[in-house]
Amino acid sequence: MGVVLLKKTSIITIVRLAANFILKQRLVGANQKKGEFDIMKKHLSTIILGTSLLIISILSLFAGVIDIDLNTLLSVGDGMELKIFLLSRIPRLLAILCTGVGMSVAGLIMQQLCMNKFVSPSTGATIQSAQFGILLSLVLIPTIGLWGRVLLAFAMSILGTWIFVWFVQKIQYKNAVLVPLIGIMFGNVLGGITSFIAYKFEVTQQLSTYFVGSFALIIKGNYELVWLAVPLVIIAFIFANYFNIAGIGKEFSQNLGVNYKQVLFFGLTISSMITASVVTIVGQISYIGLIIPNIVVMFKGDKIKGTLIDTALLGALFVLICDMIARSVIMPYELPIELIVGIIGSVMFIAMLIYKLGHGKKAIRLGKAKEGSCCG
Repeated sequence: MGVVLLKKTSIITIVRLAANFILKQRLVGANQKKGEFDIMKKHLSTIILGTSLLIISILSLFAGVIDIDLNTLLSVGDGMELKIFLLSRIPRLLAILCTGVGMSVAGLIMQQLCMNKFVSPSTGATIQSAQFGILLSLVLIPTIGLWGRVLLAFAMSILGTWIFVWFVQKIQYKNAVLVPLIGIMFGNVLGGITSFIAYKFEVTQQLSTYFVGSFALIIKGNYELVWLAVPLVIIAFIFANYFNIAGIGKEFSQNLGVNYKQVLFFGLTISSMITASVVTIVGQISYIGLIIPNIVVMFKGDKIKGTLIDTALLGALFVLICDMIARSVIMPYELPIELIVGIIGSVMFIAMLIYKLGHGKKAIRLGKAKEGSCCG
């Protein structure tokens, strides 16, 4: 009898252990599925933007005055369509992507470091400073070449941005609107000086190409400098946490052992170099660094590391769509992309301002707000 009871007890124990094991495995599986679902949900916007960018990029390669399709590219002939595809269409697409990624990330960094959502390369006098550097190269050293022109644009854009930031820091009472107004006024002063010197030395026609952004003249061999935006964006992603800390304030940064001035100089230098490389190759394109980061912040918060990839993808997608519109509105002619970006960007900017005025501080979030946000 005792042996039978012992066997029954052993069987019950084994069944219980097996049931507990199965239950634990199911719980682990459910947690894993929940974790995978949370990861997918967290990166859903990135997946959507990346997929959309890939599809529209492929479509843009076959959009233009000359009809090119896969059959034409693969067919045996004189190879003229293939040459156009390799020498013009692909370089143009790469220049568009680099411009969108670079200018939107440059705006994101400037907004974080200046603690103001209305600061960007176009409202922080960075673009105008780069144009002034190009003017100096045309007037002082006409035979300097592309790289010399770029170096002067780098130097002047960094200097102009730093003068703007220094001046803003000296103002004791400032609000969200006053800071970009100072940048716009400073940029207009630089623009006036640039125009005066250009008229004085008769280089207005040469300089005019840098005032209106366009991808019409992009071909293989004269656009590669804009690739500089890619390594600079990667560097910005690596140092994103430092930019977040510096964006909270000087005292907070020092308490955490971060050198505030070095991080500020480093971040603004990255933004200035990206802007100068784009202005030198493509010309002036406004609103990208102002609009795109604000749209992404609405959905994903203020942390640069969490928003930088989406900002880059959305910036590239926005510029690509604007370029396709510019190519198709009055075909076979082409409008400057600065015109299309200006129209669409101004409408989007006004809509965002109206939304913010109607919803107050909640206008920064369309989803659930995160705690500890430092959005200004």
